Amino acid sequence: MGLTEIVGQGAVAVDTALFIYFIEEHPRFLAPVRALFALADKGEIEIVTSSLTLPEVLVVPLRSGDLVLAAKYEALLTRSRGVRVVDLSRDQLRTAARLRAHYGALRTPDALQLAAAISTGCRSFVTNDRRMPGPDGLRVLQLSEFA
Repeated sequence: MGLTEIVGQGAVAVDTALFIYFIEEHPRFLAPVRALFALADKGEIEIVTSSLTLPEVLVVPLRSGDLVLAAKYEALLTRSRGVRVVDLSRDQLRTAARLRAHYGALRTPDALQLAAAISTGCRSFVTNDRRMPGPDGLRVLQLSEFA
């Protein structure tokens, strides 16, 4: 069964790396990521990520002076059909703190991504981070298993 079949319909949270794989056309991961974005573009799913994703994807292009690449990332995150960037609220920040307290090795950026996923009712979170825990009610899917 492929990634798109497993995530089904509705909202699916994705980690920052998936945006990088999509824009930079990563040879190993592009096919499953492209399939997710195609479903979002057709309105069959909603891709959800936290606002933390924007600075995470912009750092490298801005550091190297690649304003065209930075603009591609910004357009994908802010003007793509089926992609929702969740602004982090105090409640989500508290959820992230609880996640970090519960999962000792969880880093703050990962906790913030998980908190955004939980607060928006996502059932799945797609990542390539093997350290990402699966909090109750949120299935963590490893992209590498579908590439």
